Amino acid sequence: MRSHLRDLLGLVAFVLIAGGAAGLLHEWLGWFHLFGFLRFLALDGYEIYSYLVLIALGFGLGAAGDAVRRDR
Repeated sequence: MRSHLRDLLGLVAFVLIAGGAAGLLHEWLGWFHLFGFLRFLALDGYEIYSYLVLIALGFGLGAAGDAVRRDR
């Protein structure tokens, strides 16, 4: 069970970190559209902050996945 939770947290962390970084690149460069579905989570007018929060949340979930791994 813990292995599945660890894998799920790792996957979600990767999607949030990569999606947040791709969103920042899209805001700054205007052409990068990887993980575009995460743009629906960004608040209008606060896109940069929203993507930074997604990245921070991804790192937090990644740390939680590592904590599950160490708990064994």
